[in-house]
Amino acid sequence: MAWTPEYQNIFTQVQVQGPPEWGMDESGNAINERGQKASFSTLVGWLGNAQLGPVYLGWTGLISFLTGTIALNIIGFNMLAQVDWSIPEFIRQLFWLALEPPSPEYGLTFPPLYDGGWYIIASFFLLISVMAWWARTWFLAEEHKMGKHIFWAFGAAIWLFLVLGLFRPILMGSWSEAVPYGIFPHLDWTTAFSIRYGNLYYNPFHALSIVFLYGSVLLFAMHGATILAVTRYGGDRELEQIVDRGTASERAALFWRWTMGFNATMEGIHRWAWWFAVLTPITGGIGILLTGTVVDNWFIWAQEHYFAPMYDGSYGYEAYGSYEAFIGQEN
Repeated sequence: MAWTPEYQNIFTQVQVQGPPEWGMDESGNAINERGQKASFSTLVGWLGNAQLGPVYLGWTGLISFLTGTIALNIIGFNMLAQVDWSIPEFIRQLFWLALEPPSPEYGLTFPPLYDGGWYIIASFFLLISVMAWWARTWFLAEEHKMGKHIFWAFGAAIWLFLVLGLFRPILMGSWSEAVPYGIFPHLDWTTAFSIRYGNLYYNPFHALSIVFLYGSVLLFAMHGATILAVTRYGGDRELEQIVDRGTASERAALFWRWTMGFNATMEGIHRWAWWFAVLTPITGGIGILLTGTVVDNWFIWAQEHYFAPMYDGSYGYEAYGSYEAFIGQEN
């Protein structure tokens, strides 16, 4: 006997593939002047909506796509040159390859191409790409008479991007302070950065960034789970639920009040999550910007502000005068 699911959620959803959804204009007519191609992906349908496209670029999207492609090609070809143009070696060492920033002796000047010059050129095109895409979010929101929440949220991420690659290197007087392009080299830079400035964990803005990061993860996960839990009552149609009392929205709000202890409306939870997510790169960027420019050692700073313990040698082998005496005491 065939089993028919009572409702569709993340585990039992049925993927329906019909004519592509183009969207509608203010008169209720289908919009199709921005593209004619759309496809469906069963794999993507396991996670969310299965339709891919149509994609509208516009002049800002086109500039972003072209300059981003140039930046990625510069980075990629420099990495390929490092393995003597060997494709197998490029694939094997991809996680370790990097396009490094200029050496410290060049300061803020333009260095030779193979000593950081390509890095500066790639960063220039990447900056244009990101800023053009940022402008695109504003123009599209304006055209659709939407709020600018996506624009400002993207701007928060761009703030951290600019602090790492532009603002802080300028304040420090050297492009060598920028982050290398590469996977493991990027992580190595983060580790070295923390060690160089006395452990970034003692940076209070870094701590705030982690709080907002984990907080936004928790809020988004709980919100998504709550809505999925009431999809059998139409909870995924959030806008209609706001004015349709006594249905999924009411159940979700009641559940949330009983488990979290405070009220969250269909709009309010998105504001909570938006602020937590946006404050993650904002506070993180402030912490990075202060590192090296205002505070040289975060551990010493934390000790001076009673945030970290003072080590006076009153424990461990230092209390015994020598390591040998400590070992003898232990034995």
